[in-house]
Amino acid sequence: MAKIDLGKISTRAPKGWDKEKTKAKTQALLTDLSDLQNRLYAAASHSVLVVIQGMDASGKDGLIRSVFGSMNPQGVTVKSFKAPSAEELAHDFLWRVHPHVPAKGMIQVFNRSHYEDILVTRVHKWCPDEKAKARIKAINDFEQLLVEHNHTHVLKFYLHLSPEEQQLRLKERISQPEKQWKYNANDFAEAKLWKDYRKYYHEALNKCQAVPWTVVPTDQNWYKEWVVANALHQLLKSLDLQYPGLKK
Repeated sequence: MAKIDLGKISTRAPKGWDKEKTKAKTQALLTDLSDLQNRLYAAASHSVLVVIQGMDASGKDGLIRSVFGSMNPQGVTVKSFKAPSAEELAHDFLWRVHPHVPAKGMIQVFNRSHYEDILVTRVHKWCPDEKAKARIKAINDFEQLLVEHNHTHVLKFYLHLSPEEQQLRLKERISQPEKQWKYNANDFAEAKLWKDYRKYYHEALNKCQAVPWTVVPTDQNWYKEWVVANALHQLLKSLDLQYPGLKK
């Protein structure tokens, strides 16, 4: 697969893309996705795992709400992976992840994921390089297992945000009352580690390609939502799922 170089990929929509027209296209996709997701749920022969990774303030929560919020809640679940508990740390790093992979018929969204164990752990020097290499292999094996043995389709999105846009969004968490609940005093300290995060994201994007990544320009939410909705729509459409007939 081609090497991913984030420095050569824009964080904004391609020139010529119209915001309002794109939002209308996204809405049409979401309407269609509602039926496609119902077919997935009813047929119960395939499942979908959506992995969403990105820097702080890249808009993971808003993306999930916008793209998945109108779907049948019986068929979509979201798992947010935060700092591991003492019990989770006592097991291998995938122990807390595997119970949340989707059953057939389900769409499972990971808000952050198993990739945190080769990203934040390395930025803060909690995970040495040799252990990280072993984890990268385990991640590739894990994702291949899901794809090859459980009819699970994995979509992985890296939300590609510029440092300038990140700073604007972090400041909004202080100034805008409706966003203050998201504020974390540690956010700005983490933002200073941008180069370290970018280094390890490059490695994750390039060495964990058993399932390919989609790099999503993220400075404009309307374009980010279209990219993710379009990728999910293309996947579900390609499965050509039909509603089951009457049970005999």
